[in-house]
Amino acid sequence: MTAFGKLFRTTAFKLSIVYLTVFSAFAAFLIIYITHNTGQVLNSRMQESIDQELLRIAEEYERGGILRVTRVIDHMSRRPDAGLYMLTDVAGNPLAGNVGAMPTALLDDIGRRSRPIPYTRLNADDDKDPSHFAIARVLVLPAGFRVLVGRDVGEREAFREIISRSFRISIVVMIALGLISWVFVSRRVLKRIDSMSDTSRQIMSGDLSGRLQVTGTGDEFDRLAESLNAMLVRIERLMVGMKGVSDDIAHDLKTPLTRLRNRVETTLRDETSPEAYREALEQTIEESDQLIRIFDALLKIARVEADSAQLTMEPIALGEIAAEVAELYEPVAEEAGFTLVTDIDNTLRINGNRELVGQALANLIDNALKYGRSSQAEDSGEITLALKREGSGIALSVADHGPGIPEADRERVAERFVRLEESRTEAGSGLGLSLVKAVAHMHGAELEFVDNTPGLRVVVRFPDGEEAGK
Repeated sequence: MTAFGKLFRTTAFKLSIVYLTVFSAFAAFLIIYITHNTGQVLNSRMQESIDQELLRIAEEYERGGILRVTRVIDHMSRRPDAGLYMLTDVAGNPLAGNVGAMPTALLDDIGRRSRPIPYTRLNADDDKDPSHFAIARVLVLPAGFRVLVGRDVGEREAFREIISRSFRISIVVMIALGLISWVFVSRRVLKRIDSMSDTSRQIMSGDLSGRLQVTGTGDEFDRLAESLNAMLVRIERLMVGMKGVSDDIAHDLKTPLTRLRNRVETTLRDETSPEAYREALEQTIEESDQLIRIFDALLKIARVEADSAQLTMEPIALGEIAAEVAELYEPVAEEAGFTLVTDIDNTLRINGNRELVGQALANLIDNALKYGRSSQAEDSGEITLALKREGSGIALSVADHGPGIPEADRERVAERFVRLEESRTEAGSGLGLSLVKAVAHMHGAELEFVDNTPGLRVVVRFPDGEEAGK
């Protein structure tokens, strides 16, 4: 498709045609309206002028008879800006005035309104001064004398010609400006759209780093580009995260699946007793349960991240949830040799999902039970669950006195399948903190890892939800 073909198919071209048609119609209506009303005003004034002069001539006749009227008409017809004047006798013979030729039938048309007539001025050159048109009215004096008074309509026609010429010129100018603006706007719009198309093709080819051009003008294209760029950043982050999850799944699940297969293969190959078969099946079931827990955790994280808008959010008592989870984990902590200490403000409320908040808190306590044991042999271990207002928000925290997390690893520790214990002797999948991070993001909260000197304090800072409970 040629460049001009693309221009003719643009929305800017269609809008330009619509605007040009509308503006031309409006200009035509305005000019016709002005011309018509101006003509009406001019006609009205000429009629009034004719009537006033006829009234004056009638008064002059009453004062001095036909001789006085003759002198008055002769005087009026000699003025530089004189109108049309004619005085005739009963037979229609001219006695005074400046009309050379006119329809004789007009002298018999006696009415209250003037009418248009062709005429030629007295002593005018027919070749250089052809017939003009005027509006005139006839007055019959006593004794049968007739007086004609008229006004030339040449000025009115000249005015109409000027308006008509202006209208034609304005139409031409509007069309020219419309075409120029259309070409300019279309080329500018096409340039931005072509840039967007190039970027889209770049992204579709697999390069997710492409971004739409933002010129900084703040126009609708810039606003659209900024919104789409934000969406592309989100998509790129999700795609990178998906790739990372896929790699992590392939890495972390390959080993247990291989171990599972080898165990079954070894059991089938060796001649073993029924007890050995039973033990192998029990270990297989245990390994399968662990794999199922990993997939369940992944599905729950995906549901929180993808379907947060569909999850039920309602005012919940955060203190009650913290107390219930603490009560549930207290015997587990004692069995593991920990003391679970609580510092809970039961009045605090947020707007959220009760099930997910409880699951996130359970994951934090479970992590503390796994990795929060102090290196001091005489220290039995203490885990502190706290819920209190801090500043303008609400802080839910779980603190331990274990080895903590190095500052360099705190950014990635909440990613999927990240486990800082390289030996991986502890049970787990590296998904607990990922779920906590997803739940915190869904609730507009921030997840922080703070030194507990010694140990680690994990804090989830919720926005102030005091109004949610009212």
